[in-house]
Amino acid sequence: MIVIKLGGRVQSDSALIPAIAKMWRRMPREICIVHGGGDEISSLQRTLGREPLFVNGRRITTNEDIDLVRMVLSGSANKRLVSSLGAAGIPAVGISGEDGGLVAAEPINVREFGRSGKPVSASVDLLTTLLSAGFLPVISPVATDVTSEQGAALNVNGDDTAAVIAAALRAELWLIADVAGVLDANRELMTSLDPIQVDTLVAEGTVNSGMRAKLEAGFDALAAGAANVRITGLNALTGKEMGTLLSLTPSMT
Repeated sequence: MIVIKLGGRVQSDSALIPAIAKMWRRMPREICIVHGGGDEISSLQRTLGREPLFVNGRRITTNEDIDLVRMVLSGSANKRLVSSLGAAGIPAVGISGEDGGLVAAEPINVREFGRSGKPVSASVDLLTTLLSAGFLPVISPVATDVTSEQGAALNVNGDDTAAVIAAALRAELWLIADVAGVLDANRELMTSLDPIQVDTLVAEGTVNSGMRAKLEAGFDALAAGAANVRITGLNALTGKEMGTLLSLTPSMT
């Protein structure tokens, strides 16, 4: 089983849908997709006169913004992927982390991040039901706030959402980026990476923002039981590259 996280920029690549379709035909009922859509959210915010704000790659989401997040992630971005996969002959079904109690989350820090959350658990019964029936789940990273009696929504980082789902499924996690993997200070691909190396990269300023969030999510997934985690480019879907494999154990070399 593989949980594939697609960043917003990757979703606009014309090679994406054919690659997913080929992969699904090779291993049906073994793939889940989690997608982002951060650039689209930011664009809509700016259209409405709101400036997007981030802390360490994580979006600050106001009470006014959460409905925009739902509109983009669970609406336009999700259905665009589902429709494109359907046109390629793949039986995709679009859902969000709010559906079927899939992803439960808590606010990170209401004062600092507003309606942005961190997942605390995933209940994957809905996913396994869809997969068993031959459907490809396409998941928006909007989750249910477990601290809210009304079941309010939280905007959860897509990498974090994919991580908690991969851990619950004991699946592989592939974080698909718009680069081949994690690059060192010389822009060379690092084929493996452990937490000590990441600390060094962060201290040097080589890794920051979105890639830092991916690494945090990846190591969280490993610690919670994911089979393995890699950060890689789109070519991984066609078997042409492996990217950066994460490990909780420091390399002995």
